Amino acid sequence: SEVGAAEQTRGRAGAEPGAAGAARAGPYLSWYLALLGLAEHFRTSSPPKVRLCVHCLQAVLPRKPPPRMEARTHLQLGSVLYHHTRNGDQARGHLEKAVSGIPQFEDVKFEAASLLSELYCQENSVDTAKPLLRKAIQISQQTPYWHCRLLFQLAQLHTLEKDLVSACDLLGVGAEYARVVGSEYTRALFLLSKGMLLLMERKLQEVHPLLTLCGQIVENWQGNPIQKESLRVFFLVLQVTHYLDAGQVKSVKPCLKQLQQCIQTISTLHDDEILPSNPADLFHWLPKEHMCVLVYLVTVMHSMQAGYLEKAQKYTDKALMQLEKLKMLDCSPILSSFQVILLEHIIMCRLVTGHKATALQEISQVCQLCQQSPRLFSNHAAQLHTLLGLYCISVNCMDNAEAQFTTALRLTTHQELWAFIVTNLASVYIREGNRHQEVRKKFVKFCHSMMFKSQIFPVFFFFPPRRFLRETLKMSNAEDLNRLTACSLVLLGHIFYVLGNHRESNNMVVPAMQLASKIPDMSVQLWSSALLRDLNKACGNAMDAHEAAQMHQNFSQQLLQDHIEACSLPEHNLITWTDGPPPVQFQAQNGPTTSLASLL
Repeated sequence: SEVGAAEQTRGRAGAEPGAAGAARAGPYLSWYLALLGLAEHFRTSSPPKVRLCVHCLQAVLPRKPPPRMEARTHLQLGSVLYHHTRNGDQARGHLEKAVSGIPQFEDVKFEAASLLSELYCQENSVDTAKPLLRKAIQISQQTPYWHCRLLFQLAQLHTLEKDLVSACDLLGVGAEYARVVGSEYTRALFLLSKGMLLLMERKLQEVHPLLTLCGQIVENWQGNPIQKESLRVFFLVLQVTHYLDAGQVKSVKPCLKQLQQCIQTISTLHDDEILPSNPADLFHWLPKEHMCVLVYLVTVMHSMQAGYLEKAQKYTDKALMQLEKLKMLDCSPILSSFQVILLEHIIMCRLVTGHKATALQEISQVCQLCQQSPRLFSNHAAQLHTLLGLYCISVNCMDNAEAQFTTALRLTTHQELWAFIVTNLASVYIREGNRHQEVRKKFVKFCHSMMFKSQIFPVFFFFPPRRFLRETLKMSNAEDLNRLTACSLVLLGHIFYVLGNHRESNNMVVPAMQLASKIPDMSVQLWSSALLRDLNKACGNAMDAHEAAQMHQNFSQQLLQDHIEACSLPEHNLITWTDGPPPVQFQAQNGPTTSLASLL
Protein backbone atom coordinates (compact mmCIF):
# COMPACT_ATOMS: atom_id res chain seq x y z
CA SER A 1 0.00 0.00 0.00
CA GLU A 2 2.86 2.34 0.77
CA VAL A 3 4.41 1.75 -2.67
CA GLY A 4 1.16 2.74 -4.38
CA ALA A 5 0.80 6.19 -2.78
CA ALA A 6 1.80 8.89 -5.24
CA GLU A 7 3.74 11.82 -3.82
CA GLN A 8 4.06 15.47 -4.70
CA THR A 9 6.89 16.33 -7.09
CA ARG A 10 8.10 19.54 -5.57
CA GLY A 11 8.04 19.72 -1.77
CA ARG A 12 5.08 20.73 0.37
CA ALA A 13 3.73 23.70 -1.56
CA GLY A 14 3.36 26.61 0.83
CA ALA A 15 3.60 24.43 3.93
CA GLU A 16 6.69 26.26 5.18
CA PRO A 17 7.07 30.02 5.55
CA GLY A 18 8.73 31.33 2.42
CA ALA A 19 8.22 32.86 -0.98
CA ALA A 20 4.65 31.54 -1.46
CA GLY A 21 3.49 33.37 1.66
CA ALA A 22 5.47 36.48 0.82
CA ALA A 23 3.98 36.76 -2.64
CA ARG A 24 0.51 37.12 -1.18
CA ALA A 25 1.43 39.57 1.57
CA GLY A 26 1.36 42.69 -0.56
CA PRO A 27 4.00 45.42 -0.70
CA TYR A 28 2.28 47.54 1.95
CA LEU A 29 3.00 45.06 4.74
CA SER A 30 6.76 45.25 5.12
CA TRP A 31 6.52 43.99 8.69
CA TYR A 32 4.94 40.77 7.40
CA LEU A 33 7.76 40.22 4.92
CA ALA A 34 10.33 40.87 7.63
CA LEU A 35 8.76 38.43 10.08
CA LEU A 36 8.30 35.83 7.35
CA GLY A 37 11.92 36.16 6.27
CA LEU A 38 13.17 35.79 9.85
CA ALA A 39 10.95 32.74 10.39
CA GLU A 40 12.34 31.09 7.27
CA HIS A 41 15.90 31.93 8.33
CA PHE A 42 15.40 30.28 11.73
CA ARG A 43 13.63 27.25 10.19
CA THR A 44 16.43 26.58 7.71
CA SER A 45 19.24 27.11 10.24
CA SER A 46 21.40 24.13 11.10
CA PRO A 47 20.09 22.90 13.45
CA PRO A 48 16.66 24.51 12.94
CA LYS A 49 15.74 27.14 15.55
CA VAL A 50 12.11 26.08 15.72
CA ARG A 51 11.15 28.09 18.80
CA LEU A 52 12.35 31.35 17.24
CA CYS A 53 10.65 30.48 13.94
CA VAL A 54 7.35 29.94 15.77
CA HIS A 55 7.75 33.23 17.68
CA CYS A 56 8.19 35.14 14.39
CA LEU A 57 5.05 33.58 12.89
CA GLN A 58 3.04 34.13 16.07
CA ALA A 59 4.00 37.82 15.95
CA VAL A 60 1.99 38.16 12.70
CA LEU A 61 -1.38 37.29 14.28
CA PRO A 62 -1.83 40.13 16.88
CA ARG A 63 -1.54 42.70 14.07
CA LYS A 64 -4.91 41.62 12.65
CA PRO A 65 -3.74 40.70 9.13
CA PRO A 66 -6.23 40.20 6.26
CA PRO A 67 -8.17 36.87 6.40
CA ARG A 68 -6.10 35.21 3.66
CA MET A 69 -2.82 36.14 5.32
CA GLU A 70 -4.13 35.05 8.73
CA ALA A 71 -5.18 31.64 7.37
CA ARG A 72 -1.80 31.14 5.70
CA THR A 73 0.01 32.06 8.92
CA HIS A 74 -2.06 29.50 10.86
CA LEU A 75 -1.16 26.93 8.17
CA GLN A 76 2.55 27.78 8.44
CA LEU A 77 2.46 27.59 12.24
CA GLY A 78 0.58 24.29 12.15
CA SER A 79 3.03 22.89 9.62
CA VAL A 80 6.14 23.90 11.59
CA LEU A 81 4.71 22.58 14.87
CA TYR A 82 3.58 19.32 13.21
CA HIS A 83 6.83 18.59 11.40
CA HIS A 84 9.38 19.90 13.91
CA THR A 85 7.84 19.47 17.39
CA ARG A 86 5.73 17.07 19.41
CA ASN A 87 3.16 19.71 20.24
CA GLY A 88 0.24 18.10 18.43
CA ASP A 89 -2.44 20.08 20.27
CA GLN A 90 -1.11 23.46 19.14
CA ALA A 91 -0.48 22.19 15.60
CA ARG A 92 -4.05 20.88 15.43
CA GLY A 93 -5.46 24.19 16.70
CA HIS A 94 -3.66 26.25 14.06
CA LEU A 95 -4.55 23.86 11.23
CA GLU A 96 -8.22 23.79 12.21
CA LYS A 97 -8.26 27.61 12.13
CA ALA A 98 -6.60 27.53 8.69
CA VAL A 99 -9.29 25.15 7.40
CA SER A 100 -12.24 27.10 8.78
CA GLY A 101 -10.95 30.67 8.78
CA ILE A 102 -11.11 31.52 5.07
CA PRO A 103 -14.29 31.39 3.01
CA GLN A 104 -12.64 31.09 -0.41
CA PHE A 105 -11.89 27.59 -1.74
CA GLU A 106 -8.16 27.96 -2.33
CA ASP A 107 -4.84 26.23 -1.74
CA VAL A 108 -4.54 27.24 1.92
CA LYS A 109 -7.74 25.42 2.83
CA PHE A 110 -6.85 22.25 0.93
CA GLU A 111 -3.29 22.09 2.19
CA ALA A 112 -4.43 22.64 5.78
CA ALA A 113 -7.07 19.90 5.37
CA SER A 114 -4.45 17.50 3.99
CA LEU A 115 -2.02 18.17 6.84
CA LEU A 116 -4.74 18.13 9.49
CA SER A 117 -5.98 14.73 8.30
CA GLU A 118 -2.42 13.39 8.63
CA LEU A 119 -2.34 14.69 12.19
CA TYR A 120 -5.72 13.09 12.98
CA CYS A 121 -4.48 9.75 11.65
CA GLN A 122 -1.32 10.02 13.73
CA GLU A 123 -3.58 10.52 16.77
CA ASN A 124 -5.67 7.46 15.73
CA SER A 125 -8.65 9.70 14.89
CA VAL A 126 -9.21 8.18 11.45
CA ASP A 127 -12.97 8.69 11.64
CA THR A 128 -12.35 12.42 12.00
CA ALA A 129 -9.87 12.51 9.10
CA LYS A 130 -12.17 10.84 6.56
CA PRO A 131 -15.03 13.40 6.47
CA LEU A 132 -12.48 16.22 6.44
CA LEU A 133 -10.84 14.78 3.32
CA ARG A 134 -14.20 14.00 1.68
CA LYS A 135 -15.37 17.58 2.12
CA ALA A 136 -12.07 18.93 0.77
CA ILE A 137 -12.35 16.60 -2.26
CA GLN A 138 -15.91 17.83 -2.89
CA ILE A 139 -14.93 21.50 -3.09
CA SER A 140 -11.55 21.13 -4.83
CA GLN A 141 -12.71 20.04 -8.29
CA GLN A 142 -11.62 23.35 -9.82
CA THR A 143 -8.09 22.88 -8.40
CA PRO A 144 -6.68 19.82 -10.24
CA TYR A 145 -3.51 19.38 -8.19
CA TRP A 146 -5.25 19.43 -4.81
CA HIS A 147 -8.21 17.39 -6.00
CA CYS A 148 -5.90 14.59 -7.16
CA ARG A 149 -3.68 14.80 -4.10
CA LEU A 150 -6.63 14.58 -1.70
CA LEU A 151 -8.05 11.61 -3.62
CA PHE A 152 -4.69 9.83 -3.32
CA GLN A 153 -4.59 10.65 0.38
CA LEU A 154 -8.08 9.33 1.14
CA ALA A 155 -7.40 6.19 -0.94
CA GLN A 156 -4.22 5.65 1.06
CA LEU A 157 -6.18 6.02 4.30
CA HIS A 158 -8.73 3.39 3.21
CA THR A 159 -5.86 1.10 2.15
CA LEU A 160 -4.20 1.34 5.55
CA GLU A 161 -7.55 0.32 7.06
CA LYS A 162 -7.64 -2.63 4.63
CA ASP A 163 -10.79 -1.25 2.98
CA LEU A 164 -9.46 -1.94 -0.50
CA VAL A 165 -12.86 -1.71 -2.20
CA SER A 166 -13.31 1.94 -1.14
CA ALA A 167 -9.69 2.69 -2.02
CA CYS A 168 -10.13 1.21 -5.52
CA ASP A 169 -13.30 3.24 -6.04
CA LEU A 170 -11.50 6.48 -5.16
CA LEU A 171 -8.57 5.64 -7.44
CA GLY A 172 -11.03 4.96 -10.26
CA VAL A 173 -12.63 8.37 -9.66
CA GLY A 174 -9.17 9.94 -9.72
CA ALA A 175 -8.26 8.22 -13.00
CA GLU A 176 -11.41 9.52 -14.70
CA TYR A 177 -10.88 13.05 -13.30
CA ALA A 178 -7.25 13.05 -14.52
CA ARG A 179 -8.45 12.02 -17.99
CA VAL A 180 -10.98 14.86 -18.05
CA VAL A 181 -8.39 17.49 -17.08
CA GLY A 182 -5.96 16.15 -19.69
CA SER A 183 -3.38 14.51 -17.41
CA GLU A 184 -2.56 11.08 -18.87
CA TYR A 185 0.46 10.87 -16.57
CA THR A 186 -1.58 11.18 -13.35
CA ARG A 187 -4.29 8.98 -14.87
CA ALA A 188 -1.66 6.26 -15.21
CA LEU A 189 -0.61 6.78 -11.57
CA PHE A 190 -4.20 6.34 -10.40
CA LEU A 191 -4.72 3.25 -12.58
CA LEU A 192 -1.43 1.62 -11.55
CA SER A 193 -2.23 2.23 -7.87
CA LYS A 194 -5.64 0.64 -8.44
CA GLY A 195 -3.99 -2.28 -10.22
CA MET A 196 -1.74 -2.84 -7.22
CA LEU A 197 -4.73 -2.99 -4.87
CA LEU A 198 -6.58 -5.37 -7.20
CA LEU A 199 -3.52 -7.65 -7.13
CA MET A 200 -3.62 -7.52 -3.33
CA GLU A 201 -7.28 -8.57 -3.47
CA ARG A 202 -6.48 -11.29 -6.04
CA LYS A 203 -9.06 -9.88 -8.48
CA LEU A 204 -7.06 -11.13 -11.44
CA GLN A 205 -9.86 -10.85 -14.00
CA GLU A 206 -9.93 -7.09 -13.39
CA VAL A 207 -6.14 -6.78 -13.21
CA HIS A 208 -5.33 -8.04 -16.72
CA PRO A 209 -7.33 -5.47 -18.76
CA LEU A 210 -6.29 -2.67 -16.39
CA LEU A 211 -2.57 -3.48 -16.72
CA THR A 212 -2.96 -3.70 -20.50
CA LEU A 213 -4.51 -0.21 -20.54
CA CYS A 214 -1.75 1.09 -18.25
CA GLY A 215 0.93 -0.30 -20.55
CA GLN A 216 -0.60 1.54 -23.52
CA ILE A 217 -0.86 4.83 -21.59
CA VAL A 218 2.75 4.59 -20.36
CA GLU A 219 4.13 3.87 -23.82
CA ASN A 220 2.12 6.61 -25.52
CA TRP A 221 2.71 9.36 -22.95
CA GLN A 222 5.35 11.88 -23.99
CA GLY A 223 6.65 14.02 -21.14
CA ASN A 224 9.38 14.35 -18.53
CA PRO A 225 11.77 11.37 -19.09
CA ILE A 226 12.12 10.64 -15.36
CA GLN A 227 8.36 10.67 -14.88
CA LYS A 228 7.90 8.37 -17.89
CA GLU A 229 10.53 5.92 -16.66
CA SER A 230 9.08 5.97 -13.13
CA LEU A 231 5.68 5.03 -14.58
CA ARG A 232 7.36 2.21 -16.47
CA VAL A 233 9.06 0.99 -13.26
CA PHE A 234 5.70 1.02 -11.43
CA PHE A 235 4.08 -0.91 -14.28
CA LEU A 236 6.89 -3.49 -14.49
CA VAL A 237 7.00 -3.97 -10.70
CA LEU A 238 3.31 -4.89 -10.80
CA GLN A 239 3.88 -7.27 -13.71
CA VAL A 240 6.85 -8.97 -12.05
CA THR A 241 5.11 -9.41 -8.68
CA HIS A 242 2.02 -10.73 -10.49
CA TYR A 243 4.16 -13.42 -12.18
CA LEU A 244 5.97 -14.25 -8.94
CA ASP A 245 2.67 -14.59 -7.04
CA ALA A 246 1.69 -17.22 -9.61
CA GLY A 247 5.07 -19.00 -9.22
CA GLN A 248 6.03 -18.23 -12.84
CA VAL A 249 9.72 -17.69 -12.16
CA LYS A 250 10.87 -18.53 -15.69
CA SER A 251 8.12 -16.61 -17.48
CA VAL A 252 8.88 -13.44 -15.51
CA LYS A 253 12.51 -13.16 -16.63
CA PRO A 254 11.91 -10.84 -19.65
CA CYS A 255 9.85 -8.43 -17.49
CA LEU A 256 12.44 -8.52 -14.71
CA LYS A 257 15.22 -7.77 -17.20
CA GLN A 258 13.22 -4.79 -18.55
CA LEU A 259 12.71 -3.55 -14.99
CA GLN A 260 16.43 -3.75 -14.20
CA GLN A 261 17.29 -1.92 -17.44
CA CYS A 262 14.68 0.71 -16.65
CA ILE A 263 16.13 1.50 -13.22
CA GLN A 264 19.58 1.80 -14.79
CA THR A 265 18.16 4.31 -17.28
CA ILE A 266 16.57 6.36 -14.48
CA SER A 267 19.83 6.50 -12.53
CA THR A 268 21.51 8.22 -15.51
CA LEU A 269 18.80 10.87 -15.97
CA HIS A 270 19.06 14.29 -14.34
CA ASP A 271 15.96 15.64 -12.64
CA ASP A 272 15.45 19.09 -14.17
CA GLU A 273 13.60 21.84 -12.32
CA ILE A 274 11.06 22.54 -15.08
CA LEU A 275 7.57 22.18 -13.62
CA PRO A 276 4.86 20.52 -15.76
CA SER A 277 2.44 22.92 -17.42
CA ASN A 278 -0.54 20.89 -16.19
CA PRO A 279 -0.88 21.25 -12.37
CA ALA A 280 -2.42 17.76 -12.25
CA ASP A 281 0.99 16.38 -13.32
CA LEU A 282 2.74 17.62 -10.15
CA PHE A 283 3.18 14.13 -8.72
CA HIS A 284 5.68 11.34 -8.76
CA TRP A 285 5.48 7.77 -7.56
CA LEU A 286 8.73 7.27 -5.63
CA PRO A 287 12.13 8.98 -5.44
CA LYS A 288 14.75 7.40 -7.70
CA GLU A 289 16.68 6.06 -4.69
CA HIS A 290 13.57 4.32 -3.32
CA MET A 291 12.83 2.78 -6.72
CA CYS A 292 16.37 1.38 -6.83
CA VAL A 293 15.85 -0.39 -3.48
CA LEU A 294 12.46 -1.68 -4.66
CA VAL A 295 14.01 -3.21 -7.79
CA TYR A 296 16.66 -4.90 -5.61
CA LEU A 297 13.83 -6.26 -3.45
CA VAL A 298 11.88 -7.64 -6.41
CA THR A 299 15.10 -9.24 -7.71
CA VAL A 300 15.66 -10.88 -4.30
CA MET A 301 12.11 -12.26 -4.39
CA HIS A 302 12.78 -13.76 -7.83
CA SER A 303 16.13 -15.25 -6.79
CA MET A 304 14.58 -16.81 -3.68
CA GLN A 305 11.76 -18.45 -5.65
CA ALA A 306 14.13 -19.67 -8.35
CA GLY A 307 16.49 -21.14 -5.75
CA TYR A 308 19.47 -18.88 -6.48
CA LEU A 309 20.17 -18.18 -2.83
CA GLU A 310 23.68 -16.80 -3.21
CA LYS A 311 22.35 -14.29 -5.76
CA ALA A 312 19.51 -13.42 -3.36
CA GLN A 313 22.05 -12.78 -0.62
CA LYS A 314 24.17 -10.58 -2.90
CA TYR A 315 21.24 -8.34 -3.87
CA THR A 316 19.98 -8.24 -0.27
CA ASP A 317 23.37 -6.98 0.92
CA LYS A 318 23.34 -4.27 -1.77
CA ALA A 319 19.80 -3.21 -0.92
CA LEU A 320 20.42 -3.10 2.84
CA MET A 321 23.57 -1.04 2.33
CA GLN A 322 21.60 1.42 0.18
CA LEU A 323 18.84 1.53 2.80
CA GLU A 324 21.26 2.37 5.60
CA LYS A 325 22.57 5.34 3.61
CA LEU A 326 19.06 6.56 2.78
CA LYS A 327 17.82 6.26 6.36
CA MET A 328 20.53 8.64 7.54
CA LEU A 329 18.80 11.43 5.60
CA ASP A 330 15.27 10.15 5.04
CA CYS A 331 12.81 8.96 7.70
CA SER A 332 10.16 7.77 5.22
CA PRO A 333 8.22 4.76 6.67
CA ILE A 334 8.48 2.93 3.35
CA LEU A 335 12.23 2.45 3.89
CA SER A 336 11.59 0.50 7.10
CA SER A 337 8.99 -1.58 5.23
CA PHE A 338 11.54 -2.37 2.52
CA GLN A 339 14.10 -3.29 5.18
CA VAL A 340 11.72 -5.67 6.97
CA ILE A 341 10.68 -7.41 3.73
CA LEU A 342 14.32 -7.83 2.69
CA LEU A 343 15.19 -9.28 6.11
CA GLU A 344 12.21 -11.66 5.94
CA HIS A 345 13.55 -13.03 2.65
CA ILE A 346 17.17 -13.30 3.75
CA ILE A 347 16.11 -15.04 7.00
CA MET A 348 14.43 -17.78 4.96
CA CYS A 349 17.58 -17.94 2.84
CA ARG A 350 19.77 -18.42 5.95
CA LEU A 351 17.54 -21.21 7.27
CA VAL A 352 17.75 -23.07 3.96
CA THR A 353 21.53 -22.70 3.69
CA GLY A 354 22.07 -23.86 7.29
CA HIS A 355 22.92 -20.54 8.97
CA LYS A 356 20.43 -20.60 11.81
CA ALA A 357 22.40 -18.37 14.19
CA THR A 358 22.59 -15.59 11.61
CA ALA A 359 18.88 -16.06 10.81
CA LEU A 360 18.00 -15.70 14.49
CA GLN A 361 19.98 -12.46 14.80
CA GLU A 362 18.19 -11.10 11.72
CA ILE A 363 14.81 -12.09 13.22
CA SER A 364 15.87 -10.01 16.22
CA GLN A 365 16.57 -7.08 13.85
CA VAL A 366 13.03 -7.37 12.49
CA CYS A 367 11.71 -7.30 16.08
CA GLN A 368 13.67 -4.10 16.77
CA LEU A 369 12.32 -2.43 13.63
CA CYS A 370 8.77 -3.44 14.56
CA GLN A 371 9.23 -2.03 18.07
CA GLN A 372 9.79 1.40 16.49
CA SER A 373 6.54 1.35 14.50
CA PRO A 374 3.21 -0.11 15.67
CA ARG A 375 1.91 -0.05 12.09
CA LEU A 376 4.94 -2.00 10.85
CA PHE A 377 4.43 -4.58 13.60
CA SER A 378 0.73 -4.87 12.78
CA ASN A 379 1.56 -5.52 9.10
CA HIS A 380 4.36 -8.03 9.78
CA ALA A 381 3.47 -9.75 13.08
CA ALA A 382 2.15 -12.91 11.37
CA GLN A 383 5.25 -13.15 9.15
CA LEU A 384 7.50 -12.65 12.19
CA HIS A 385 5.88 -15.50 14.13
CA THR A 386 6.01 -17.66 10.98
CA LEU A 387 9.76 -17.06 10.68
CA LEU A 388 10.20 -17.96 14.34
CA GLY A 389 8.21 -21.14 13.70
CA LEU A 390 10.52 -22.06 10.82
CA TYR A 391 13.54 -21.37 13.03
CA CYS A 392 12.04 -23.59 15.77
CA ILE A 393 11.68 -26.45 13.27
CA SER A 394 15.31 -26.00 12.22
CA VAL A 395 16.50 -26.40 15.85
CA ASN A 396 13.99 -29.19 16.60
CA CYS A 397 11.88 -27.19 19.11
CA MET A 398 8.59 -28.62 17.91
CA ASP A 399 6.37 -27.44 20.77
CA ASN A 400 7.60 -23.88 20.25
CA ALA A 401 7.17 -24.23 16.48
CA GLU A 402 3.54 -25.27 16.98
CA ALA A 403 2.94 -22.29 19.30
CA GLN A 404 4.52 -19.85 16.83
CA PHE A 405 2.53 -21.15 13.83
CA THR A 406 -0.71 -21.13 15.86
CA THR A 407 -0.04 -17.49 16.82
CA ALA A 408 0.71 -16.61 13.19
CA LEU A 409 -2.57 -18.20 12.04
CA ARG A 410 -4.46 -16.09 14.57
CA LEU A 411 -2.83 -12.90 13.23
CA THR A 412 -3.30 -13.33 9.47
CA THR A 413 -6.15 -13.32 6.99
CA HIS A 414 -3.84 -13.53 3.97
CA GLN A 415 -4.73 -16.71 2.09
CA GLU A 416 -1.27 -17.61 0.75
CA LEU A 417 0.44 -16.99 4.11
CA TRP A 418 -2.29 -18.96 5.86
CA ALA A 419 -1.72 -21.92 3.50
CA PHE A 420 2.07 -21.72 4.03
CA ILE A 421 1.63 -21.73 7.83
CA VAL A 422 -0.85 -24.63 7.78
CA THR A 423 1.51 -26.71 5.63
CA ASN A 424 4.41 -26.13 8.02
CA LEU A 425 2.21 -26.78 11.05
CA ALA A 426 1.17 -30.09 9.47
CA SER A 427 4.85 -30.99 9.06
CA VAL A 428 5.34 -30.30 12.79
CA TYR A 429 2.44 -32.66 13.65
CA ILE A 430 3.90 -35.36 11.37
CA ARG A 431 7.35 -35.09 12.94
CA GLU A 432 5.89 -35.23 16.45
CA GLY A 433 4.08 -38.50 15.56
CA ASN A 434 0.65 -39.81 16.58
CA ARG A 435 -1.08 -36.62 15.40
CA HIS A 436 -2.39 -37.79 12.04
CA GLN A 437 -5.95 -36.69 12.81
CA GLU A 438 -4.78 -33.11 13.35
CA VAL A 439 -2.81 -33.24 10.11
CA ARG A 440 -5.91 -34.45 8.28
CA LYS A 441 -8.09 -31.73 9.84
CA LYS A 442 -5.65 -28.98 8.87
CA PHE A 443 -5.43 -30.16 5.28
CA VAL A 444 -9.18 -30.69 4.93
CA LYS A 445 -9.71 -27.10 6.10
CA PHE A 446 -6.96 -25.93 3.74
CA CYS A 447 -8.42 -27.85 0.79
CA HIS A 448 -11.93 -26.51 1.44
CA SER A 449 -10.52 -22.95 1.46
CA MET A 450 -8.92 -23.61 -1.92
CA MET A 451 -11.94 -25.29 -3.55
CA PHE A 452 -13.00 -22.10 -5.31
CA LYS A 453 -9.60 -21.96 -7.04
CA SER A 454 -8.87 -25.58 -7.95
CA GLN A 455 -9.69 -29.24 -7.53
CA ILE A 456 -7.15 -29.78 -4.76
CA PHE A 457 -9.63 -31.43 -2.40
CA PRO A 458 -10.51 -34.49 -4.55
CA VAL A 459 -6.93 -34.79 -5.84
CA PHE A 460 -5.55 -34.82 -2.31
CA PHE A 461 -7.60 -37.83 -1.28
CA PHE A 462 -7.65 -40.00 -4.40
CA PHE A 463 -4.25 -39.80 -6.13
CA PRO A 464 -1.13 -41.64 -4.87
CA PRO A 465 1.92 -39.66 -3.54
CA ARG A 466 4.12 -40.43 -6.56
CA ARG A 467 1.51 -38.87 -8.85
CA PHE A 468 1.67 -35.70 -6.78
CA LEU A 469 5.44 -35.61 -6.87
CA ARG A 470 5.66 -36.21 -10.61
CA GLU A 471 3.18 -33.38 -11.19
CA THR A 472 5.24 -31.18 -8.88
CA LEU A 473 8.40 -32.04 -10.82
CA LYS A 474 6.67 -31.22 -14.08
CA MET A 475 5.55 -27.79 -12.80
CA SER A 476 8.85 -26.94 -11.12
CA ASN A 477 10.91 -27.92 -14.16
CA ALA A 478 8.68 -25.85 -16.43
CA GLU A 479 9.32 -22.70 -14.34
CA ASP A 480 12.90 -23.39 -13.11
CA LEU A 481 11.85 -23.69 -9.46
CA ASN A 482 15.12 -25.29 -8.38
CA ARG A 483 14.36 -25.79 -4.68
CA LEU A 484 10.99 -27.37 -5.40
CA THR A 485 12.64 -29.62 -7.99
CA ALA A 486 15.40 -30.68 -5.57
CA CYS A 487 12.91 -31.45 -2.76
CA SER A 488 10.65 -33.42 -5.11
CA LEU A 489 13.55 -35.43 -6.49
CA VAL A 490 14.94 -36.42 -3.10
CA LEU A 491 11.48 -37.36 -1.80
CA LEU A 492 10.79 -39.47 -4.89
CA GLY A 493 14.23 -41.04 -4.45
CA HIS A 494 13.38 -41.90 -0.85
CA ILE A 495 10.07 -43.49 -1.90
CA PHE A 496 11.78 -45.61 -4.58
CA TYR A 497 14.46 -46.64 -2.05
CA VAL A 498 11.81 -47.81 0.43
CA LEU A 499 10.09 -49.73 -2.41
CA GLY A 500 13.41 -51.45 -3.22
CA ASN A 501 13.77 -49.80 -6.66
CA HIS A 502 17.41 -48.78 -6.15
CA ARG A 503 18.13 -47.85 -9.75
CA GLU A 504 15.19 -45.43 -9.98
CA SER A 505 16.06 -44.09 -6.54
CA ASN A 506 19.61 -43.34 -7.66
CA ASN A 507 18.29 -41.57 -10.78
CA MET A 508 16.38 -39.21 -8.50
CA VAL A 509 18.86 -38.69 -5.65
CA VAL A 510 21.97 -37.88 -7.73
CA PRO A 511 20.41 -34.87 -9.57
CA ALA A 512 18.76 -33.82 -6.29
CA MET A 513 22.19 -33.67 -4.66
CA GLN A 514 23.67 -31.72 -7.58
CA LEU A 515 20.83 -29.22 -7.55
CA ALA A 516 20.92 -28.87 -3.75
CA SER A 517 24.65 -28.12 -3.90
CA LYS A 518 24.02 -25.42 -6.50
CA ILE A 519 21.29 -23.69 -4.44
CA PRO A 520 22.79 -24.49 -1.75
CA ASP A 521 20.13 -26.24 0.37
CA MET A 522 21.72 -27.82 3.44
CA SER A 523 18.72 -29.98 4.44
CA VAL A 524 18.36 -31.54 0.98
CA GLN A 525 22.12 -32.11 0.84
CA LEU A 526 21.99 -33.86 4.21
CA TRP A 527 19.04 -35.99 3.15
CA SER A 528 20.51 -36.80 -0.28
CA SER A 529 23.90 -37.79 1.14
CA ALA A 530 22.23 -40.15 3.64
CA LEU A 531 20.21 -41.75 0.85
CA LEU A 532 23.26 -42.07 -1.38
CA ARG A 533 25.15 -43.73 1.48
CA ASP A 534 22.37 -46.25 2.05
CA LEU A 535 21.82 -46.84 -1.68
CA ASN A 536 25.47 -47.55 -2.35
CA LYS A 537 25.65 -49.86 0.66
CA ALA A 538 22.62 -51.78 -0.62
CA CYS A 539 24.19 -52.03 -4.08
CA GLY A 540 27.60 -53.12 -2.71
CA ASN A 541 29.45 -49.97 -3.85
CA ALA A 542 31.72 -49.64 -0.81
CA MET A 543 33.83 -46.71 -2.05
CA ASP A 544 30.85 -44.65 -3.14
CA ALA A 545 29.08 -45.48 0.12
CA HIS A 546 32.14 -44.31 2.10
CA GLU A 547 32.31 -41.05 0.09
CA ALA A 548 28.60 -40.38 0.64
CA ALA A 549 28.95 -41.20 4.37
CA GLN A 550 31.82 -38.70 4.63
CA MET A 551 29.72 -36.02 2.94
CA HIS A 552 26.86 -36.75 5.30
CA GLN A 553 29.20 -36.50 8.28
CA ASN A 554 30.52 -33.12 7.09
CA PHE A 555 27.01 -31.73 6.62
CA SER A 556 25.98 -33.10 10.03
CA GLN A 557 28.93 -31.42 11.76
CA GLN A 558 28.21 -28.07 10.11
CA LEU A 559 24.55 -28.25 11.16
CA LEU A 560 25.43 -29.35 14.69
CA GLN A 561 27.93 -26.52 15.18
CA ASP A 562 25.41 -23.97 13.89
CA HIS A 563 22.67 -25.55 16.04
CA ILE A 564 24.77 -25.13 19.22
CA GLU A 565 25.66 -21.54 18.32
CA ALA A 566 22.04 -20.57 17.60
CA CYS A 567 20.63 -22.13 20.79
CA SER A 568 23.30 -20.38 22.87
CA LEU A 569 22.31 -16.89 21.67
CA PRO A 570 20.17 -14.73 24.01
CA GLU A 571 17.81 -14.16 21.05
CA HIS A 572 16.92 -17.88 21.20
CA ASN A 573 14.42 -16.93 23.94
CA LEU A 574 12.28 -15.33 21.22
CA ILE A 575 10.87 -18.81 20.54
CA THR A 576 8.76 -18.46 23.72
CA TRP A 577 7.20 -15.12 22.67
CA THR A 578 3.64 -15.63 21.40
CA ASP A 579 1.71 -12.59 22.60
CA GLY A 580 1.91 -8.80 22.46
CA PRO A 581 4.74 -6.68 21.00
CA PRO A 582 8.24 -8.18 20.57
CA PRO A 583 10.30 -8.36 23.79
CA VAL A 584 12.92 -5.63 24.15
CA GLN A 585 15.63 -7.59 25.98
CA PHE A 586 16.78 -11.19 25.87
CA GLN A 587 18.31 -13.28 28.66
CA ALA A 588 21.48 -15.21 27.83
CA GLN A 589 21.18 -18.97 27.31
CA ASN A 590 23.35 -21.45 29.23
CA GLY A 591 23.55 -23.71 26.22
CA PRO A 592 21.49 -25.66 23.70
CA THR A 593 18.46 -27.42 25.18
CA THR A 594 17.34 -29.28 22.07
CA SER A 595 18.57 -32.29 20.17
CA LEU A 596 19.71 -32.39 16.56
CA ALA A 597 19.06 -36.12 16.31
CA SER A 598 15.86 -35.88 14.29
CA LEU A 599 17.53 -33.58 11.77
CA LEU A 600 20.31 -36.06 11.08
